[in-house]
Amino acid sequence: MRPHVDQRQAQVLALVRARGSLRVADLARELGVSPVTLRRDIEAMAARGEIHRMHGVISRVETGRPGAPPAPARGAATAAASALDPASAFASASMEGRVAAQAGAEGLVIGMVVPTTEYYYADVVRGAREVVEAWGARLTVGLTRYLPGEDRTQADRLLSTGADGLLLTPNWDAGSPGPGEGTWTAELPVPTVLVERWAPPGHPAAALDRVASDHAHGAAAAVQHLVERGHRRIALAGRATPTTPRLRAGYEAAVEALGLEPAPPWPAAGPGPLSEADLFARTLEYLCEAVTAGGVSAALIHSDTDAIMLIPRLQARGVRVPEDLAVITYDDEVAGLADVPLSAVAPAKREVGARAAGLLLERLTAAGGGQAEDDGPRQHVDLLPRLTIRS
Repeated sequence: MRPHVDQRQAQVLALVRARGSLRVADLARELGVSPVTLRRDIEAMAARGEIHRMHGVISRVETGRPGAPPAPARGAATAAASALDPASAFASASMEGRVAAQAGAEGLVIGMVVPTTEYYYADVVRGAREVVEAWGARLTVGLTRYLPGEDRTQADRLLSTGADGLLLTPNWDAGSPGPGEGTWTAELPVPTVLVERWAPPGHPAAALDRVASDHAHGAAAAVQHLVERGHRRIALAGRATPTTPRLRAGYEAAVEALGLEPAPPWPAAGPGPLSEADLFARTLEYLCEAVTAGGVSAALIHSDTDAIMLIPRLQARGVRVPEDLAVITYDDEVAGLADVPLSAVAPAKREVGARAAGLLLERLTAAGGGQAEDDGPRQHVDLLPRLTIRS
């Protein structure tokens, strides 16, 4: 039978007092409890001042250290400011709250599950890391490479090694879960923020915090700019990615709202999966046909790398860029490095990572590491991409 929580915490306290410091993973094995259960005990004990908590390590509290100054009374700065100026009191209270929150984040471990740390997600991870480290916490990363089921495997692995909260980008092909997919994300035992993913109303994951780029807005902004340049038939081209459904939604909404002539429909998928070469060839054939027979004069191409490879092939087929086909790319990773720099829509990738990390850390410090009901409403944050005109 497992010991009662009070007995277990008493064991933890006795061991840490006897040994001075202990690794959390080692202690969990010694006590025969899960790391998640032990972390909850540690958080409660640290909040009571019984132990110190650091990066994966706990240590005993040294009492009566010579020369240790007494802690200032909480709210003293606010009270002093209030006597002078109510506005200063509000600012002091806000600053005090932020400082207290960041102090409470010291030693926390944030797990981040992403498909890759290259290309698009390099900036997302960088933004998250900067915020996590600024709060005195530590970021650990699990990579999925879009392998089926690997998102859950990596989340479980990060939890087993001591993650206090998760930044999660599940392997949802459409950027949102399909029928019966992804319910596990809402059942995780720690605070979780979805990153560059969303769930429809009614899905359990829709109740999670999330931070994402508003790709639909980005696509619509590109269409709007091309219309202002005089184009009336605009195509959307590119291979299918988790970004594509939102791009298409924004593109189609803008075409309808602006009363544009529809571009030729995107070719239907074949009976089986296509190779990378086949997917690229299909995009090339679509654009050539759309220009020569479909009256298309502009295109939004996802992504930059595809656009840079497509343009010389289009020109070899007699389609001049930009004379016959004006191009805006989506992602803006390498668009500025093309022979003729390309205009591009840039999602706020670094800011997405930073906002998601800050939101998760606020949840953890407000709830003391748990899933509190009084730590404020859940948030769905959409950041607007920026269109950069280069030609």
